[in-house]
Amino acid sequence: MPTPDTTIYMIGGYAVFFIVSAIYLASLAIRNRSLQRDLETLEELDAKK
Repeated sequence: MPTPDTTIYMIGGYAVFFIVSAIYLASLAIRNRSLQRDLETLEELDAKK
């Protein structure tokens, strides 16, 4: 009995890993952009005082 071919599962696993990683990195970039905007707003408010 030959060893089963599981190449499709390996490719699927890598695809899922890269998709999840890309979503996570996009989430981090969006959060960073939001934090930068919040920081600018706080600095403006502090400068007005």
